[in-house]
Amino acid sequence: MPESNSITAAPAVAGNASAGIPPLARYLMIRLGITALLILGVTLVTFVLTNLVPADPVQAALGEQAAANPEIVAQFRADAGLDKSLPVQYFTYLGNLIQGDLGTSTQTRQPVAEELGRAFPATIELAVGAILISAIIGIGLGLWAALRQRTFVDQIIRVVSLIGLSVPTFWMALLVYYIFFFQLRLFPGSGRLDPTAIAPPHVTGMYTVDSLIAGQWSTFFDAVYHLVLPASVLALYTIGLLTRFARSAILEVLDSEYVKGARAKGLSSPTVMLRYVLRGALVPIITVLGIAFGSLLSGTVLVEKVYSWHGLGEYAFSSATKLDLPAIMGVGLVVGIVYIGLNFLVDIAYGFIDPRVRAA
Repeated sequence: MPESNSITAAPAVAGNASAGIPPLARYLMIRLGITALLILGVTLVTFVLTNLVPADPVQAALGEQAAANPEIVAQFRADAGLDKSLPVQYFTYLGNLIQGDLGTSTQTRQPVAEELGRAFPATIELAVGAILISAIIGIGLGLWAALRQRTFVDQIIRVVSLIGLSVPTFWMALLVYYIFFFQLRLFPGSGRLDPTAIAPPHVTGMYTVDSLIAGQWSTFFDAVYHLVLPASVLALYTIGLLTRFARSAILEVLDSEYVKGARAKGLSSPTVMLRYVLRGALVPIITVLGIAFGSLLSGTVLVEKVYSWHGLGEYAFSSATKLDLPAIMGVGLVVGIVYIGLNFLVDIAYGFIDPRVRAA
């Protein structure tokens, strides 16, 4: 009998211990654990897919003449660790990642981490600008269309959103470049700053942020001026997507019982919209924003090429054409971690917006 009492008491103690953790803290712990496992999975997938590329990285790095010399090839494989088995290479790769070492580019002979550190902020700046434009215009149009359901305004907004979803980004980038730069001369056509502008001291690598920190207002406005065209082109698809999702989510909330109850209490329309409708529609909207932001980071190649925006997309394109495996792995890892990080932030936002999520 005493043994059975002790056995049954142990689960009760464990249950009490877990019950003592606040729902939000438990929710955060679970999400952190899942995020850590996903990041580990990204490193494995990136490593395996890169090593399955049907091409010889040795020849791409050394050239045909040097690759024909067996001694040079053997020395290169030994220096790069390519003479070891794939499991050993993977664990070596993981050990280097923990120390912040992403390897050395086979083309430039520079650390991949340093090159990504120069390219990534430019793409972040472009993607943040695009997502801000998308959120302001997309949610605004979606709200307007929902409040004017089945009217002429609603039909026009739905057609505009369909155009945004249908037009290829690369074609729109060239069209906008031709009209607003080449013909009208309203905006600059390339680069992140004018050649005569003084770049701000490096803090984040984003010219808009660094110029604000340094108090260089002329540089800030010049950076924003250069950001308008590429960010607007990049935002077009997301605006169309977000408009449709926001309209659908807001219409669903407008028909809910708690919104009808709030109106029956005599609350003003702005109060009902802000406290009930928009908050209830935020979960699907935030989901779309998170996915869209990750897509912007990984889909900026053509826009960056058209507008000479030296960021992650252009770096990825250059690395892929030259079969620079360490650089390709670095880009894949960064994009994967960004996607996971965004999903983690979206999950955390769910917990704050909807108590039912964190209590599940």
